[in-house]
Amino acid sequence: MDTPLRVAKGPVPERAGFLSARNRVAKRAAVSLMTLRFLFGFVSFFMLLAGMTVAQRPPSIHYNGQPTHPAFELRGWDGASTGSASEASSRERWQPVFSVYVDQTASEVPPLTGSYRLEGAALVFEPRYPLQPGLRYRAVFRPLGESTPAPEALAKTFEIPNPNAGPATSVEQVYPTTDRLPENQLKFYIRFTAAMSRGEAYERVSLLNAADEPISLPFLELEQELWDPEGRRLTLLFDPGRVKRDLLPNREVGSPLREGERYTLVVDREWRDAAGRPLTQGFRKEFEVGPPDHDPPSIVTWQITPPKAATRDPLVVGFPEPMDEALAVRVIEVKTGVGRGIAGSIQVDQHETRWQFRPDEPWASGDYVIDVATLLEDLAGNSLERPFEVDVFEKVEERVSRVSRIVRFTVAP
Repeated sequence: MDTPLRVAKGPVPERAGFLSARNRVAKRAAVSLMTLRFLFGFVSFFMLLAGMTVAQRPPSIHYNGQPTHPAFELRGWDGASTGSASEASSRERWQPVFSVYVDQTASEVPPLTGSYRLEGAALVFEPRYPLQPGLRYRAVFRPLGESTPAPEALAKTFEIPNPNAGPATSVEQVYPTTDRLPENQLKFYIRFTAAMSRGEAYERVSLLNAADEPISLPFLELEQELWDPEGRRLTLLFDPGRVKRDLLPNREVGSPLREGERYTLVVDREWRDAAGRPLTQGFRKEFEVGPPDHDPPSIVTWQITPPKAATRDPLVVGFPEPMDEALAVRVIEVKTGVGRGIAGSIQVDQHETRWQFRPDEPWASGDYVIDVATLLEDLAGNSLERPFEVDVFEKVEERVSRVSRIVRFTVAP
């Protein structure tokens, strides 16, 4: 229902009605203009903000969260889009810009090895090996490729969880176990009870003389430490340039070990395992140094003790000198007389002068062979094939096949 129009009593001046209407129109126009200006400013502001967001979005580092198949990704860096197809996987091109390290207190920790690729405008790094549970990894982006973090550098740390950390780690054994080593000793093996962290071995292991003074740079410090696949055994090489006679380092500095002297190999307790925990205790191995050994070992000097048939007694091989423990486990095999391998377990003991093989099944009477690869070495690196002092230059393809020596024995009925 329409509302009745109310008419004021008395005359209404025409001029006053006109001014009143004009004022209402002006006010409405002013409000509309203000609204348009506000909307225009509001839209312009968000357009500007959006533009600034795209233009100023900083680079960011991301991790895919898969320790067994890890990948680190650098997003939002314009330099990634400028890489050519030939540079996409170039380690030399990208590692100075984007690299990943084990996040530890040791200085000059080398970056992880791996491969690079470009995915659109993102640079992706995939480490060669799985990440270790319990460790922290630091991904660093250096826009100009500086060797040290610059003010513009970006770093992000990722911790790899370890749900089954288990008991703390300790040094299980150091090989050789004998306390008398040749002056030209080639290597140590340090075996731990669990997987260890990587990247600081040369700061956590030291060699001291009889006065407990450190020997300067006795070991060959490699960029990638020599660990077994489980991360439990470290191979520590003496610098071959100082061990071999007549090489310049040997003439100028001398051998790391001197005949007649005593030394101590020390493993620092603060060395952390793969779970990030320090060792339960430090480790010290004291030994004395005898004369150098330049003679290759010979299988004709080995003493063979055959087992009895229908038993699982071990086959025993005695060496006249200590042998390289890791190689003795890996390159000596037992086979039947027709060359079929026999499954069993190996033990090396008595200061690496005794090798034992215990079969999974009882011995059958008959003829057998001990197949020994010529890679087997003594403590000074002399192999069955040649002394360590001999320099050999051969094509790689000529050394691919296994070269063996054969020792025959019989299991009597």
